[in-house]
Amino acid sequence: MSFSTITRKGQVTIPKPLRDRLGLHLGDRISFHLRGEEIILKPVQHTILDLEGSVQPKGSPEDFGDIRKKVAAMRGRARVVEPDA
Repeated sequence: MSFSTITRKGQVTIPKPLRDRLGLHLGDRISFHLRGEEIILKPVQHTILDLEGSVQPKGSPEDFGDIRKKVAAMRGRARVVEPDA
């Protein structure tokens, strides 16, 4: 069993034997989960953000600001109610 102390900033050092066993290194991410009265720490292997830039677009890159404006304009037109004749 290993022990650690919570600092004033709420930080805790994960003991080296545990870091080694889980393969944790500087900069790795960890998720926290509550299970009853226990805190479970799990290494985060990958997130969707790790995939950024991994797929190259065909042709020119999309301008998402322009797409958002077009969608907003289309949604605005869809909400216009025709007056009763």
